[in-house]
Amino acid sequence: MSGPKAAWTTLLTKSSYLPGLLVLHETFLSVGSKYPLVVMATPELPQDAREVLKKRGLIIRDVDRLQPEDGVHTVSELDARFGDTWTKLRAFELAEYDRVVLVDSDMIVMKNMDELMDLELPSDWIAAAHACACNPRKFPHYPADWIPENCAHTSVAWPTAISNPPVITKDSPRPYGLLNSGLVVINPSLELANSLEHYLATSPLISSFKFPDQDLLAAYFEGKWKVLPWCYNALKTLRIIHKPLWRDDEIRCLHYILAEKPWRTPQGSAGDYEEVHGWWWDRYYKLESEMKGSDPEGWKLVEAHVAKA
Repeated sequence: MSGPKAAWTTLLTKSSYLPGLLVLHETFLSVGSKYPLVVMATPELPQDAREVLKKRGLIIRDVDRLQPEDGVHTVSELDARFGDTWTKLRAFELAEYDRVVLVDSDMIVMKNMDELMDLELPSDWIAAAHACACNPRKFPHYPADWIPENCAHTSVAWPTAISNPPVITKDSPRPYGLLNSGLVVINPSLELANSLEHYLATSPLISSFKFPDQDLLAAYFEGKWKVLPWCYNALKTLRIIHKPLWRDDEIRCLHYILAEKPWRTPQGSAGDYEEVHGWWWDRYYKLESEMKGSDPEGWKLVEAHVAKA
């Protein structure tokens, strides 16, 4: 019996994320995933970037940008990079697939996780891992209840953190109800996509969301999201902030959250994250070795968006 018609998908709105996306794709290939990576591309993505994607064998799915009405929502200057992320919700429109797993382009896959395509999930549910609500950098624009004792990741530890991920109850602190949208398991449908778009256009909560798409997903799917263990969306900060749960060898998918992406941070300058950034660079150099031979012009475009040491 064959498995579901399924795909990984990620959003690309600008060429500056090409290094991240192509390294992500390389890691899916390296772990032997049997599912394709579909790139949701917005109209402003330049043609030369599209050509690079095609030559790497990626599927391009054109999507329109998705935004709230003008003036309804603003993001902090520190979080300006989240301005495009509403468009990630277009993944729900990929109804030609039975199952889609939405992933961010600032990730690397370290172990095969094709089992997510067979995860039992009601049709109107999603699955995702928790957001980390510790706010270690003490950003003043983050919610006041983002403190370690209210973070769901604080409630679990090795060796049971993966087999028994955090549980949300009616008595849980509010941040327990918040997910990180770096990886989201979805059962796409046009009906669900239309409902989400309507919610974005009409919900009075939109103006209050600090983290656009992931706050919307947490609110819309309240009581209808299955908690994934941390290893499927291993936020790089957890390695430092949540040492009790973290083991390098248990990571399925590593997420380079925060503004300092590996390709924007010269090697040797990542501070506490130098080692985990090094894992990204190892895969980047593997990609470089291949693309310099197969698509030298495309590689020049990729390299142009990588910070030099």
